[in-house]
Amino acid sequence: MAMIGKVLRMHHRGKKSVREIVRATSLSRNTVRKYLRTPVAEPPKYRRKAATTKLAPFVETVKTALLADARRPRKERRTAKALLQQISEAGYEGGYTQLTDFIRVWRAQQGGVAVGKAFVPLAFELGEAFQFDWSDEALVIGGIYRKLQVAHMKLCASRAFWLVAYPSQGHEMLFDAHTRSFAALGGVARRGIYDNMRTAVDKVHKGKGRTSTRASR
Repeated sequence: MAMIGKVLRMHHRGKKSVREIVRATSLSRNTVRKYLRTPVAEPPKYRRKAATTKLAPFVETVKTALLADARRPRKERRTAKALLQQISEAGYEGGYTQLTDFIRVWRAQQGGVAVGKAFVPLAFELGEAFQFDWSDEALVIGGIYRKLQVAHMKLCASRAFWLVAYPSQGHEMLFDAHTRSFAALGGVARRGIYDNMRTAVDKVHKGKGRTSTRASR
């Protein structure tokens, strides 16, 4: 059997002719031809079973949680540690890394799928509210580059707006911008919406809490 295997390897792998095999092995031509007619046994094919991980029984639970979180605001989504605690309470005994590896692969597979975001539309009545904020703008006046502070006021219902430019964001400019904008827009809305600007807000607290400056009270 060893010689048959050697002849077969020389012919099939080494691409040797019958004559070359005869010279190398001292076998007769008939013997070599007989060996070459021997069916070539294919190596056995083993089918590896898919490895079962400790996470497998909880995969659907994790997928459901990830899909639900994908539709939530980023700050409200569960962390991997929170998911680990959730499935651990259900009997998961695996490690944290196994879970994070699964989450990373799942998110990569979902990368081309855009998850819709839900928005609550804001509706305002006429005269209900206005928005006010500042922006930094640049302007060349007489060949000289100047940096200006521009006050923006916009009515929330009609979206009508008015802009006034100043050299700084002092309280005098803040009050003057309101006076000019109200006059240009034809009245004063019932409430104002501000974006934590330093001329109106001293300190931002948790949630919607704010401490306004003394001058703006």
